[in-house]
Amino acid sequence: MGNRTSWLLLFVSVLVIVLPACSKKDSGAPPNAALGPATGNAGGAKWSVPKGWSALPERPMRVATYAVAAAEGDAEGAECAVSFFGAGQGGNVDANIDRWVGQFENPGLPSKSSREVNGVRVTTVQIDGSYLSPGGPMMQSTGKKDKYRLLGAIIEAPEGLVFFKMTGPTKTVEAATGAFDAMIGSISK
Repeated sequence: MGNRTSWLLLFVSVLVIVLPACSKKDSGAPPNAALGPATGNAGGAKWSVPKGWSALPERPMRVATYAVAAAEGDAEGAECAVSFFGAGQGGNVDANIDRWVGQFENPGLPSKSSREVNGVRVTTVQIDGSYLSPGGPMMQSTGKKDKYRLLGAIIEAPEGLVFFKMTGPTKTVEAATGAFDAMIGSISK
Protein backbone atom coordinates (compact mmCIF):
# COMPACT_ATOMS: atom_id res chain seq x y z
CA MET A 1 0.00 0.00 0.00
CA GLY A 2 2.85 2.40 0.70
CA ASN A 3 4.05 2.12 -2.87
CA ARG A 4 0.57 2.76 -4.20
CA THR A 5 0.21 5.91 -2.03
CA SER A 6 3.56 7.21 -3.27
CA TRP A 7 2.49 6.74 -6.90
CA LEU A 8 -0.83 8.41 -6.23
CA LEU A 9 0.88 11.40 -4.58
CA LEU A 10 3.31 11.64 -7.48
CA PHE A 11 0.43 11.51 -9.99
CA VAL A 12 -1.54 14.22 -8.16
CA SER A 13 1.59 16.41 -7.91
CA VAL A 14 2.19 16.12 -11.65
CA LEU A 15 -1.45 17.03 -12.35
CA VAL A 16 -1.20 20.10 -10.09
CA ILE A 17 1.85 21.29 -12.04
CA VAL A 18 0.83 20.29 -15.59
CA LEU A 19 -2.89 21.14 -15.76
CA PRO A 20 -2.57 24.91 -15.14
CA ALA A 21 0.11 25.12 -17.85
CA CYS A 22 -2.12 23.24 -20.30
CA SER A 23 -5.04 25.58 -19.73
CA LYS A 24 -3.08 28.66 -20.85
CA LYS A 25 -3.86 29.31 -24.49
CA ASP A 26 -1.17 30.83 -26.67
CA SER A 27 -2.44 31.42 -30.17
CA GLY A 28 0.91 32.73 -31.32
CA ALA A 29 -0.93 35.82 -32.69
CA PRO A 30 0.10 39.33 -31.71
CA PRO A 31 -2.07 41.05 -29.06
CA ASN A 32 -4.17 42.58 -31.86
CA ALA A 33 -4.12 40.59 -35.09
CA ALA A 34 -5.13 43.69 -37.10
CA LEU A 35 -1.78 45.33 -36.37
CA GLY A 36 1.47 44.68 -38.18
CA PRO A 37 5.09 45.14 -37.12
CA ALA A 38 5.40 48.71 -38.50
CA THR A 39 5.18 51.56 -36.01
CA GLY A 40 4.98 55.33 -36.05
CA ASN A 41 5.64 58.08 -33.54
CA ALA A 42 5.04 61.79 -33.11
CA GLY A 43 4.63 64.22 -30.24
CA GLY A 44 5.87 61.75 -27.66
CA ALA A 45 3.27 59.13 -28.65
CA LYS A 46 3.76 55.93 -30.61
CA TRP A 47 1.42 53.55 -32.42
CA SER A 48 1.33 50.35 -34.43
CA VAL A 49 0.32 50.46 -38.10
CA PRO A 50 -2.42 48.08 -39.29
CA LYS A 51 -1.47 45.12 -41.46
CA GLY A 52 -2.02 45.77 -45.15
CA TRP A 53 -1.67 49.54 -44.83
CA SER A 54 1.29 50.83 -46.77
CA ALA A 55 3.32 53.94 -46.06
CA LEU A 56 3.16 56.56 -48.82
CA PRO A 57 5.99 59.00 -49.65
CA GLU A 58 6.59 61.98 -47.37
CA ARG A 59 4.25 64.94 -47.76
CA PRO A 60 4.40 68.46 -46.35
CA MET A 61 2.82 68.91 -42.90
CA ARG A 62 2.49 65.15 -42.32
CA VAL A 63 4.36 62.75 -40.08
CA ALA A 64 3.04 59.80 -42.09
CA THR A 65 0.49 58.91 -44.75
CA TYR A 66 -0.89 55.39 -45.10
CA ALA A 67 -2.70 53.94 -48.11
CA VAL A 68 -5.71 51.75 -47.32
CA ALA A 69 -6.85 49.30 -50.01
CA ALA A 70 -10.25 49.81 -51.61
CA ALA A 71 -13.10 47.62 -50.44
CA GLU A 72 -14.65 45.37 -53.06
CA GLY A 73 -16.74 47.50 -55.40
CA ASP A 74 -15.01 50.81 -54.58
CA ALA A 75 -12.98 52.43 -57.35
CA GLU A 76 -10.43 53.91 -54.96
CA GLY A 77 -8.99 53.24 -51.55
CA ALA A 78 -8.72 55.46 -48.50
CA GLU A 79 -5.85 57.46 -47.06
CA CYS A 80 -4.89 57.95 -43.43
CA ALA A 81 -2.84 61.09 -42.78
CA VAL A 82 -1.00 61.65 -39.49
CA SER A 83 0.05 65.21 -38.61
CA PHE A 84 1.93 66.82 -35.74
CA PHE A 85 2.72 70.55 -35.74
CA GLY A 86 4.47 70.90 -32.38
CA ALA A 87 3.49 71.96 -28.87
CA GLY A 88 0.63 74.45 -28.89
CA GLN A 89 0.35 74.33 -32.70
CA GLY A 90 -2.43 73.17 -35.00
CA GLY A 91 -5.39 74.51 -33.01
CA ASN A 92 -7.43 72.81 -30.32
CA VAL A 93 -9.50 69.62 -30.58
CA ASP A 94 -12.87 71.29 -31.29
CA ALA A 95 -11.42 73.72 -33.85
CA ASN A 96 -9.94 70.80 -35.79
CA ILE A 97 -13.17 68.83 -35.71
CA ASP A 98 -15.01 71.94 -36.98
CA ARG A 99 -12.41 72.29 -39.77
CA TRP A 100 -12.86 68.63 -40.74
CA VAL A 101 -16.68 69.06 -40.78
CA GLY A 102 -16.15 72.07 -43.07
CA GLN A 103 -14.43 69.79 -45.58
CA PHE A 104 -17.82 68.17 -46.30
CA GLU A 105 -20.86 69.52 -48.10
CA ASN A 106 -23.98 69.19 -45.90
CA PRO A 107 -22.36 66.68 -43.51
CA GLY A 108 -24.97 66.65 -40.75
CA LEU A 109 -23.86 66.17 -37.16
CA PRO A 110 -20.55 64.37 -36.69
CA SER A 111 -20.33 61.40 -34.35
CA LYS A 112 -17.82 62.34 -31.64
CA SER A 113 -16.49 60.58 -28.54
CA SER A 114 -13.57 60.82 -26.11
CA ARG A 115 -11.72 58.24 -24.06
CA GLU A 116 -8.36 57.51 -22.53
CA VAL A 117 -5.98 55.03 -24.20
CA ASN A 118 -2.92 53.96 -22.20
CA GLY A 119 -2.89 57.25 -20.28
CA VAL A 120 -3.41 59.41 -23.40
CA ARG A 121 -6.65 61.34 -24.03
CA VAL A 122 -8.14 60.57 -27.46
CA THR A 123 -11.07 62.26 -29.20
CA THR A 124 -12.54 60.46 -32.20
CA VAL A 125 -14.96 61.70 -34.84
CA GLN A 126 -16.83 60.26 -37.80
CA ILE A 127 -18.19 62.49 -40.57
CA ASP A 128 -20.18 61.30 -43.61
CA GLY A 129 -21.22 63.11 -46.76
CA SER A 130 -19.80 64.70 -49.90
CA TYR A 131 -16.10 65.31 -49.31
CA LEU A 132 -14.74 68.48 -50.88
CA SER A 133 -11.29 66.89 -51.19
CA PRO A 134 -9.14 69.80 -49.98
CA GLY A 135 -5.56 69.97 -51.22
CA GLY A 136 -2.73 72.30 -52.06
CA PRO A 137 -1.23 75.08 -49.94
CA MET A 138 -4.57 76.85 -49.41
CA MET A 139 -6.50 73.59 -48.92
CA GLN A 140 -8.90 74.48 -51.73
CA SER A 141 -11.31 71.81 -52.99
CA THR A 142 -9.92 69.59 -55.71
CA GLY A 143 -13.38 68.22 -56.53
CA LYS A 144 -16.39 66.87 -54.66
CA LYS A 145 -16.49 63.15 -53.82
CA ASP A 146 -19.90 61.76 -52.88
CA LYS A 147 -20.50 59.01 -50.29
CA TYR A 148 -17.30 59.64 -48.39
CA ARG A 149 -16.41 59.14 -44.75
CA LEU A 150 -13.80 60.70 -42.48
CA LEU A 151 -12.61 58.88 -39.38
CA GLY A 152 -10.50 61.16 -37.24
CA ALA A 153 -8.66 60.83 -33.96
CA ILE A 154 -6.95 63.63 -32.09
CA ILE A 155 -4.38 62.39 -29.60
CA GLU A 156 -3.39 64.62 -26.69
CA ALA A 157 0.23 63.44 -26.74
CA PRO A 158 2.85 64.61 -24.21
CA GLU A 159 4.37 67.12 -26.67
CA GLY A 160 1.15 68.33 -28.35
CA LEU A 161 -1.80 67.19 -30.43
CA VAL A 162 -1.32 64.44 -33.02
CA PHE A 163 -4.00 64.24 -35.73
CA PHE A 164 -5.08 61.00 -37.46
CA LYS A 165 -7.44 61.56 -40.41
CA MET A 166 -8.65 58.70 -42.61
CA THR A 167 -10.77 59.67 -45.62
CA GLY A 168 -12.17 57.57 -48.43
CA PRO A 169 -15.29 56.03 -49.90
CA THR A 170 -17.74 55.11 -47.14
CA LYS A 171 -17.60 51.37 -47.87
CA THR A 172 -13.77 51.31 -47.81
CA VAL A 173 -13.52 53.36 -44.62
CA GLU A 174 -16.21 51.22 -43.01
CA ALA A 175 -14.21 48.09 -43.88
CA ALA A 176 -11.05 49.67 -42.39
CA THR A 177 -12.70 50.97 -39.19
CA GLY A 178 -11.56 47.99 -37.09
CA ALA A 179 -7.96 48.46 -38.22
CA PHE A 180 -8.15 52.23 -37.54
CA ASP A 181 -9.59 51.56 -34.07
CA ALA A 182 -6.83 49.00 -33.39
CA MET A 183 -4.18 51.55 -34.39
CA ILE A 184 -5.70 54.19 -32.10
CA GLY A 185 -5.99 51.56 -29.35
CA SER A 186 -2.26 50.91 -29.65
CA ILE A 187 -1.36 54.53 -28.80
CA SER A 188 1.08 54.82 -25.91
CA LYS A 189 3.59 57.30 -24.51
